[in-house]
Amino acid sequence: MMMSCGTSKKAKTASVEKNRDQYRKTQTEEKQSEPNKYIDLEDHLDEDIQDEDLTNLNAVELYIYNYAGIAQEEMRLYGIPASITIAQGILESGSGNGNLTRRSNNHFGIKCNGWEGEKVYHDDDEAQECFRKYTNPQFSFRDHSLFLFERTRYNFLFDYDSDNYKAWARGLRKAGYATDPRYPEKLISLIERYQLNEFDRAVLGKTANIPLPKPKRLISTGTEFYNVKKGDTLYNISEKFGISVEELKVINKLGHDLIQIGQQLKVKN
Repeated sequence: MMMSCGTSKKAKTASVEKNRDQYRKTQTEEKQSEPNKYIDLEDHLDEDIQDEDLTNLNAVELYIYNYAGIAQEEMRLYGIPASITIAQGILESGSGNGNLTRRSNNHFGIKCNGWEGEKVYHDDDEAQECFRKYTNPQFSFRDHSLFLFERTRYNFLFDYDSDNYKAWARGLRKAGYATDPRYPEKLISLIERYQLNEFDRAVLGKTANIPLPKPKRLISTGTEFYNVKKGDTLYNISEKFGISVEELKVINKLGHDLIQIGQQLKVKN
């Protein structure tokens, strides 16, 4: 079901108005220093639905209505299919209604890992793990894009066609994004049920002559070196280079998890 359907609806719900007010406030505060970083949510809403009553939409449909435009903008900037981003957001945030998401605007369960901003603590794989807290959900979508775009373990995903949501869904599982063996099928089911791939087609149609970005590939030399920076942990370094913490400790002969700023570590590219 696409959000452009023309049912007879007349008033916006309070939840949508609250979302927009929060977005506009953050946008106004930040635009002066970084005028090209933020998008106007209004630009991504179908004109024939802006004044319609949203009370008949279910939670998933309302989520799509609120965030599809942001996912499309992230696709233009980072090449990640909007359908994949939306489906992941629906699944991981409980359509925006999950406890963690409501407390933190964190739609993708991104953990702290050196994060210097606000934090919340939530039971996940372990009790009271640290998660990033955002002033606006859009920042969560941007971190999700950067998470996939900047980590070498996900580089191969960008070799898939941007409208091949099935390959992307299965590739995420292959790269270790989720431990649930049914994760790809859940994403694909959401995409096909709500026709989320139509958002991909809209982006690709507007950028037909402009290729979507792909991450830069490092030339493999077997062993590379990395200088530890402020905020680094073995975990986020292992994520960046696509190896496990244990492997990182073995190749550096570390008997503990402590590292220091400026320390040079061997990493496998």
